[in-house]
Amino acid sequence: MLKRLFKALTEAVKGKPLKLRSSRWETVRKRHLKAFPTCAACGCNQHLQVHHIKPFHLHPELELVDSNLITLCEGKGDRLCHLNIGHLGSFKKENPDVVKDAAEFLKRIKENAPAA
Repeated sequence: MLKRLFKALTEAVKGKPLKLRSSRWETVRKRHLKAFPTCAACGCNQHLQVHHIKPFHLHPELELVDSNLITLCEGKGDRLCHLNIGHLGSFKKENPDVVKDAAEFLKRIKENAPAA
């Protein structure tokens, strides 16, 4: 409970309304990362975050719904997909087209990848 409260307070400091995560969130998060172990936007498999397509602070009823989740990375350099694609460059924003934008970005990366 203290861990969830600390996380909620951390999110509130970022400007999000104070909402406590479900006690089931970590289980759902781990299950999602097992099913989708790479960033939907760049394909990397490190520094992964489970992003809510419809924001948790606006739609808490969708917190644990698989179809509302997408894997995005918080890597280094230009691999900041969670921030740049999920939040349009600012954690105070949300991208309603995150699934489409992530797929398009991944497609461009694959098209420009050097031949093996």
